[in-house]
Amino acid sequence: MTFNDLNLNTPLYNALEDLGFTIPTPIQAESFNVVASGKDVVGIAQTGTGKTLAYMLPILRNLKYSTQDNPRVLVLVPTRELVVQVVSEIEKFSKYINNRVLGVYGGTNINTQKQAVSQGQDIIVATPGRLYDLAVSRVLQLKSIQKLVIDEVDVMLDLGFRHQLMNIFDILPERRQNIMFSATMTKDVDELITDFFINPKKISIAVSGTPLENIKQERYNVTNFYTKVNLLEHLLHDKEEFSRVLIFVAYKRMADRLFDKLEELFPNQSCVIHSNKTQNYRLRSIEQFREGENRLLIATDVMARGLDIEDISHVINFDTPDYPENYMHRIGRTGRAEKEGHTILLSTEKEQEGRERLEELMQMSIETIELPEDVEISTELIEEERPQIRERNNPTKRRDEDAPGPAFHEKSEKNSKENLGGSYKFKIAAKYKKPKTRGDKNYNRRNKKK
Repeated sequence: MTFNDLNLNTPLYNALEDLGFTIPTPIQAESFNVVASGKDVVGIAQTGTGKTLAYMLPILRNLKYSTQDNPRVLVLVPTRELVVQVVSEIEKFSKYINNRVLGVYGGTNINTQKQAVSQGQDIIVATPGRLYDLAVSRVLQLKSIQKLVIDEVDVMLDLGFRHQLMNIFDILPERRQNIMFSATMTKDVDELITDFFINPKKISIAVSGTPLENIKQERYNVTNFYTKVNLLEHLLHDKEEFSRVLIFVAYKRMADRLFDKLEELFPNQSCVIHSNKTQNYRLRSIEQFREGENRLLIATDVMARGLDIEDISHVINFDTPDYPENYMHRIGRTGRAEKEGHTILLSTEKEQEGRERLEELMQMSIETIELPEDVEISTELIEEERPQIRERNNPTKRRDEDAPGPAFHEKSEKNSKENLGGSYKFKIAAKYKKPKTRGDKNYNRRNKKK
């Protein structure tokens, strides 16, 4: 099948020709007629198979020209970077179509976005939080939404966006087409479909968790952080083979730590993205990696989710993710559009359990490679790897939890206070044989009357 077999219009054919697209991927071919029919759709396909084009082609095919201010299509994605990417993709497909596309996300001036919304839009691409803020402010009216697309929905639920999604569903028109795409089918995703979709047509190109056949997977057993760094140093010296490398880490602190180490080993070749970085810094890092200015990009799971960067030679999992679905998203950054990809997984002894879970999900074993002889096995440990010292059996540490602490003592009699209530001034008068004027607001008034 080619794109000519799909019922597209001339502007879309011209845009696809400019982009050099001739043959649709399986998810694109399977989705077109179903999405175009107006039915609710759930698409499950491996990452890197062109899901954005799969739902946007039929939407753009049927999106008639309009001068109305309120948007008709809403696309929800989990991260700011993905908003920027999806807007860019839609603009490429819409090169010869007269429509208006706007991306909105947090971390930037909301007043600027309010102004852009008020000028009138056809398609809004947004993160859930900022979209809801704009809707509550009444600047963005959602009453005309005809199609709702939720992209990377499994990630959105993992990030805790379920409550915000429920709020958004409440303010959307009941009569609308729901379109959902995801790389993995989790229990939370299934519950969302059951609650809000009406007899959805399910399109599953691959079983959730099936690895891409064109990605070569290898793994190393490594003892600790510094040994992992030594192994990276050994591998990354081959700049021709490791020409564009995406390195995943578990959390922000680890990303900064690894970035510092790689900058020492390979100056001005690395960049890093995580949620503590400013939006401009993150977008600049991605662009430098995409353009080849930096060949190494260090990222946390959330930041690189859904990013479409061509010709990534390797994805290196610096750690083994606790959730197997995260591994599937990671490796999908390479081997995109049916090109060859290569992934490497590094696992310590503590991470073997996570490795077993992801192999069980994929129903395959990852080939184990022995550490090269010239890679030094370090004995130095980072803070998270050091054993925690706990004095469980120290008798001097034991005490009755209900007993008073060392700073507790009974108050002396003169410091003990009594709640005297309204009788306070009478007790003072009896003690000193005269009224105490301090604090008695009515004393002077009474004496004047006398």
